[in-house]
Amino acid sequence: MSKPGANKFRVLIVDDSAFMCRVLQEIISSDPQLEVVGQARDGSEAVALADSLQPDVMTMDINMPRVDGLQATEMIMSRHPRPIVIVSSESRDGAASTLRALELGAIDFVPKPSTGVDLDMKTVRDDLTRKLKLAAKVRVVRTATLSKIPVSHVPVAPSLSSASVPSGSKPPMVVIAASTGGPAAAMRLVAGLPAELAAPVFLVLHMPAAFTKQFAAQLAEISPLPVKEAEHNETPQMGTIYLCPGSHHLRISSTGNISLDPGARIDGYRPCADVAFETIASYARNLAMGVVLTGMGGDAARGAKAIKSAGGYVVAQDEATSVIFGMPSEAIKAGAVDQVLPLGEIAGAIEKRVAKLSRLVPLVAR
Repeated sequence: MSKPGANKFRVLIVDDSAFMCRVLQEIISSDPQLEVVGQARDGSEAVALADSLQPDVMTMDINMPRVDGLQATEMIMSRHPRPIVIVSSESRDGAASTLRALELGAIDFVPKPSTGVDLDMKTVRDDLTRKLKLAAKVRVVRTATLSKIPVSHVPVAPSLSSASVPSGSKPPMVVIAASTGGPAAAMRLVAGLPAELAAPVFLVLHMPAAFTKQFAAQLAEISPLPVKEAEHNETPQMGTIYLCPGSHHLRISSTGNISLDPGARIDGYRPCADVAFETIASYARNLAMGVVLTGMGGDAARGAKAIKSAGGYVVAQDEATSVIFGMPSEAIKAGAVDQVLPLGEIAGAIEKRVAKLSRLVPLVAR
């Protein structure tokens, strides 16, 4: 039997401010495709209402009494997952709490305006309603918390982690791209990489500039490999993960150095994964490996094709473990993918491919 509003996406608002709940209700209800079905004033109510109302999507504040937004997100995503969009003042400046929510499985975030007043909140109307409608279409999966992510305790081999490639040779290069659902996927993948990986790894996420430095620090806490935000003109080191700053495009120059470009968006993206993939393909040729993780849109498909054409190897995350299968799907449709794997098997595939490639180049003593 159909119910009122069955043709609309049903939204549960979670915020401890009665005023903010009212503002959010007005914004959400103004969109003909959205319907507010309930409000929760803290995380405990959010968990209960998520179970009883079964909304299509939820907004989630972070700072709340009793049970905060992070605790609520973790409980919801580990028990009866629902798409969650973080709506918090903590999302303005790259706060670790927003990143943590994304790692726990939240789909996206919308910063509250700095003043929090009615008129200012309405400036985010289009962004909020767009992200809610997108998130409502996502088929969410139960997520693992960071405490459950396996972290290798094998010590980093000094001869690889800090080694440059000998003059005249090129190292294998791994480039990973992700968008929606990417922070959680990247955390899990990075945690599974071997400490002795004989290649630099480049990570390109569609993430605001204010967040990438903090995210690099959080990745470093669970990674067997050193992790850093990439810097312009530095020489990539084997066994190091380089996160592209959200304010720049990342390229590999003809000399093998990192080049950061603060130019305009390319095909709507900055950073643009296609740019990183294409330049790594041009430099590393058959020593390049591309990995396309969860995300909306088609970024990385053209770049994956470039790696494939250069004799490199491309892996895509499978649909079952992707939050959004858009980016992997487009790379597959382009005929650029050698393997389609569940997220949990991709680190192993990287290890295996790099081990094979490393036999093709002279490395420093290990």
